[in-house]
Amino acid sequence: MSDASSMSLIEVRDAIRNGDLTAESAASSCLHAISDRDGGIGAFLQVFDDAALESARAVDRGERTGSLAGVPIALKDNICLNHGRTTCASRMLETYESPFTATAAQRLIDAGAVIIGKTNLDEFAMGSSTENSAFHITRNPVAPDRVPGGSSGGSAAAVAAGFVPGALGSDTGGSIRQPAALTGVVGMKPTYGRVSRWGLVAFASSLDQIGPFGRTVADVALLMDVIAGFDELDSTSSPRAGMAVSPTLSEPVGKLRIGVPRQVRSEHNHPAVVRALDAAITTCTSMGAEVVDVDLPRLDDGIAAYYVVATAEASSNLARFDGIRYGHRAALSAGEGLEDLYARSRAEGFGPEVQRRIMLGTYALSSGYYDAYYRTAMQVRRLIRDEFDAIFASGVHAVMMPSTANPAFRIGEKVDDPLQMYLEDLYTVTANLAGVPAISVPAGVTTEEEGDGTALPVAMQFVGPVGGDEVVLRVGAEFEGGRVEG
Repeated sequence: MSDASSMSLIEVRDAIRNGDLTAESAASSCLHAISDRDGGIGAFLQVFDDAALESARAVDRGERTGSLAGVPIALKDNICLNHGRTTCASRMLETYESPFTATAAQRLIDAGAVIIGKTNLDEFAMGSSTENSAFHITRNPVAPDRVPGGSSGGSAAAVAAGFVPGALGSDTGGSIRQPAALTGVVGMKPTYGRVSRWGLVAFASSLDQIGPFGRTVADVALLMDVIAGFDELDSTSSPRAGMAVSPTLSEPVGKLRIGVPRQVRSEHNHPAVVRALDAAITTCTSMGAEVVDVDLPRLDDGIAAYYVVATAEASSNLARFDGIRYGHRAALSAGEGLEDLYARSRAEGFGPEVQRRIMLGTYALSSGYYDAYYRTAMQVRRLIRDEFDAIFASGVHAVMMPSTANPAFRIGEKVDDPLQMYLEDLYTVTANLAGVPAISVPAGVTTEEEGDGTALPVAMQFVGPVGGDEVVLRVGAEFEGGRVEG
């Protein structure tokens, strides 16, 4: 029989359908791979061995059916599940057991997927390297001395290492696309509201989106078909219908027009990223696409706007974790009161990066600074959305830009330099600010000299208009199939 740990999600699905693989054997091969190799990577925080095998056996008995019947999937540990723990990789929620399952996760389960476990992340999804987890760091399977990106680094690493063929993460400022790029897999941030956020522990509510990882664009498209669609439990859910792009994914976009922002031809790009961008333009031209220069004048302003909006919303969302209503409660000494309880509980429960972002957000929202920071950031956000709207109104189907300016950096290299870490999100935050869909697709590797002996992945992302999720998936699939090596 085939080994599910070496197969794409589509291949696993088809093998189970055709009887070449049982759901139980698919789950077992993934669980064995995790047991054998995850000790050196740290992709998972929890693995549901018994529950996963029983779920798989139910598929083999014909009791569970659907488009993902028997396919092993991992969930980022800020997505609620009604068994195991939902920790957000934080001491604050170290023992939290959710009484409910997130809508996106439930849709996977209803489609027959087998949930293998919960993956590591930067605490409360705040970070770009998965070094900020309260429990352990995650290593890049391509080069274990390098980060896998973040904050969904555990999900990206799980797919890249062959532990699971697909996974869900969340993307607030690039937290799916950046780790997908650094580990050499495909990752997608849907249009804001296209996938329900109900059951996703909130970081920045106007930016957060759940999205899929896979080894191919087709894998990601199938996962999107399952998890997308309106949810009455999520007040920000789009009334747009669900997706069914997988059956027509191979159909090219007619008279395809791709825009490349002049601003992404930056001197700060790694040489491998420069080569990959040039090769990607050649690929798009060979696909018959018209490649045109476009402008995103406020691309560089996106980082500043994002880190005001996101931290302000984090400050508000995380106020509930005070040791009284939710989260870790500190032990008090004699004579200490309520303020001491709040302060100590939050100091013990939150790590340094989460505390930093709460303080930044609280400052931006404080009296006398709201207009100077938060209101200004929201105005910049509107301008960025307008710039994307203008590009798409000109007849451009998708904007192409690097997913990251650099390949994976070394563990420990930037964790003590918040500014340099924040700049890792340069090419990803604008899609979140504008609420548009974007997919990261592998686009090349570094040379051995550039990667110190290891070929490190680099990637391109395709950004579409609001609601254009199907378009970016088709463009991504066409690019993936016709990529010219740089």
